[in-house]
Amino acid sequence: MNSQKMAQEYMLYIRNSGDAKASMSSVEHSSFIHACEVYIGQLKSAGKLIAAQPLLRKGTIITKIEDSWNLISIGPDSEIQVGYYHIIADSDDEAVEIARMNPEFDFVPSASVEIRPVKTIEEETNYVYPK
Repeated sequence: MNSQKMAQEYMLYIRNSGDAKASMSSVEHSSFIHACEVYIGQLKSAGKLIAAQPLLRKGTIITKIEDSWNLISIGPDSEIQVGYYHIIADSDDEAVEIARMNPEFDFVPSASVEIRPVKTIEEETNYVYPK
């Protein structure tokens, strides 16, 4: 029996309140972008990154109650998801450490990162979710 634990995929959802980056000077914003590029490069070099992208500070939340659809516009002044990192980690602890290194924490006081393991297969049916 193989005792080596398989790596797990995780999603790191980056959130912050309001448009925190709007108050940055151009130098601060450039420093932030560079720090993100370095962080992404380090994760790629370590074989820990699947994907990473920022999200525009606008969008729509859609809900359905019975037969009624509800569309809620979200914008830059709300708490909003501003990006994500799809990573590979050997444990929950390693995923937390990777999240802690995110430069968002150094530049945005309201930053938070939600860490969620990704379900890649349905155990009951052995259905493998596409990437």
